[in-house]
Amino acid sequence: MIFARVERKWLVLIAVATGSLMGAIDISIANVALPVIHRELGSTVAMVEWVVSIYLLVVCALLLSFGRLGDLRSHKLVYIWGFVVFTISSGLCGLAWNVEALIFARGLQAIGAAAIFSNSQAILTGNFPPTERGRAMGLQAIMIFVGQMMGPVLGGWLIDHFNWRAVFYINLPVGALAVALCIIFIPREKRHGRKEPFDFVGAVIFGTAFSMLLIGLNQGYERGWLSPEILLALIGTIVLLVIFVWWESRRKHPLLHLELFKVRLFSMTVASAIFNYMGVYTITFLIPFYLIQGRELTPSRTGLLLMIQPAIMSVSAPIFGALSDRIGTRRPSMAGMAMLGCGLVVMASLGANSSMRMVALGLAMTGLGNGLFMVPNNSALMGAAPRHRQGVASGVLATSRYIGMILGVGVSGAVFTTMLARHTATALFDGVRMGFIIAAVACFVGVITCSTRDLPAHHGDGMSALGE
Repeated sequence: MIFARVERKWLVLIAVATGSLMGAIDISIANVALPVIHRELGSTVAMVEWVVSIYLLVVCALLLSFGRLGDLRSHKLVYIWGFVVFTISSGLCGLAWNVEALIFARGLQAIGAAAIFSNSQAILTGNFPPTERGRAMGLQAIMIFVGQMMGPVLGGWLIDHFNWRAVFYINLPVGALAVALCIIFIPREKRHGRKEPFDFVGAVIFGTAFSMLLIGLNQGYERGWLSPEILLALIGTIVLLVIFVWWESRRKHPLLHLELFKVRLFSMTVASAIFNYMGVYTITFLIPFYLIQGRELTPSRTGLLLMIQPAIMSVSAPIFGALSDRIGTRRPSMAGMAMLGCGLVVMASLGANSSMRMVALGLAMTGLGNGLFMVPNNSALMGAAPRHRQGVASGVLATSRYIGMILGVGVSGAVFTTMLARHTATALFDGVRMGFIIAAVACFVGVITCSTRDLPAHHGDGMSALGE
């Protein structure tokens, strides 16, 4: 057998990496199909936007719950069932007869995606020793970045040669392969916390709070931050989060064990991740406006430029992940966050006559910084949690990514639209510049959070901090 002499842990990595590739492709591939779906299904633009929005909404709301469920039942079991749901619902997306049916199917697809995303890091952490965790997460990161690059290209090719439904049907064979690999290669886990009940009330409170936060930040710059519905969503989020903390602090078996955040390594690593993703998604949101509307580049040339960042990330992440196994996670995380901040400063210097080399330099610096930061930081976060809390830690990690995303898009979108409302000749460039400056400041604050966290034992393994 071809895998007979391969160590089991690397087979686990193959199974998880397949899921990472599929998830990364799916996030970006659907966006390419939106204009075609809008035309062929005869729906409004507002309704078509929910094809993407419902996916993000459901994933964000369920990440923590599925992470906790993995701790209680089995990370492998939740992960596999996530793939099953994701694959079946992908087929339902392709069969959708109107936009409402497509939105419903995308909601089901997001349920499966949340189960996958919230348990992948926990599976890797459980199957790799601390001295190899960064290397494994770095190799997984390659698949994520490759998926990000492939998504728009593959989506465009499928639509050109078939139709928009092929964008979803492509998940059927890949999903079936992923399920088979997971069943065969991922070993059964030790039974941790099986007797603990699942906190359904906490899950509902958290899911509702996060959904309101996503809606408020996502729609704030379009409807106005002082509009009644946005204020209600944001105030409701704060109220529900206060209730959630109160509820969880009084539960014997909570959804989120708040004592995790008493460990400085864990809490500062989560904060650093949020600042990092805020910077990265500010770039994702603003740079297309700068290149296409401001500099009048074609979408194809813009796409080629935007590939610089994930390409460099895919090369640097495994290298620095392996390095963090040797020298620890703190210094690479600090250096990566600083590099990302400096890259954003370069992006903030772009104007109406800046050369494309300067754009490429900014994208290359931010790609290198993110590749240097991400894997060591993820490794530190997972290592800070005990083994029977790995699912929750993985869910928190995934949730921090989406918090950073909606903050990056929400804040930069608010700044950008405010500047555009001035209707001056330089309004677009001023909006882009100010958005990048704010993101750079967030990343430099992230350098501080990276530097102030405790140095973990065993190169980032802090599992003993909270006990087993």
